[in-house]
Amino acid sequence: MTIKLGVPSKGRLMEKTFDWFGARGIALARTGSDREYAGKVEGVDNVELVLLSAGEIPRELAAGRIHLGVTGIDLVREKLGLWDQQVEVMAELGFGRADLIIAVPACWVDVDVLDDLDAAAAAFRAEHGFRLRIATKYHRLVREFLRENGVADYQLVDSQGATEGTIKNMTAEAVADITSTGETLRANHLKILSDGMILRSQATLFRARRAPLEGQDRETLDALLDTLGL
Repeated sequence: MTIKLGVPSKGRLMEKTFDWFGARGIALARTGSDREYAGKVEGVDNVELVLLSAGEIPRELAAGRIHLGVTGIDLVREKLGLWDQQVEVMAELGFGRADLIIAVPACWVDVDVLDDLDAAAAAFRAEHGFRLRIATKYHRLVREFLRENGVADYQLVDSQGATEGTIKNMTAEAVADITSTGETLRANHLKILSDGMILRSQATLFRARRAPLEGQDRETLDALLDTLGL
């Protein structure tokens, strides 16, 4: 048996994760071509590197198929119900920072806070005969946030692509999406509600609560975490 470490399989998240582990004495490396999801771990024995998409890692952690995984807190909280009963936060890694926010058209001069959005949603339904549409791929997080803040007259529409463009394309009236600088929102003439911060996210190292640990595995995990200073 080995300890399985899930890491994003490409892009800046993979590179930054490799850097973070490397700075703590654990060398991660991709092996083979870019089309091969294989890798190696040096610095501690009996640890296997598993390269996955960031969106797959929460599911693999919850199923216990990997022992540790690096992904965004936004993805874990969106994809896993009662997430903290399934995974444990081991370390926030300090990169991959992004905010999940609610934004509306900048021309909505009377809509600046969630109470305004609630009133606008009621007026929209009265005028158009259907609920105001909010485009997002974070259905669980957005629904919980709006319920907690008393916004009721809306519907969520799924967006897996360029969420900010859904308003211009007239498939939504507002958006709930991840942003790091806000530049894309401004370019699409959108503004963030002043109290519309749903979640601050960053890349995080998680431990699976249900992954099996037999004999040597527990010692290997302890050695890995000790090397990382956790």
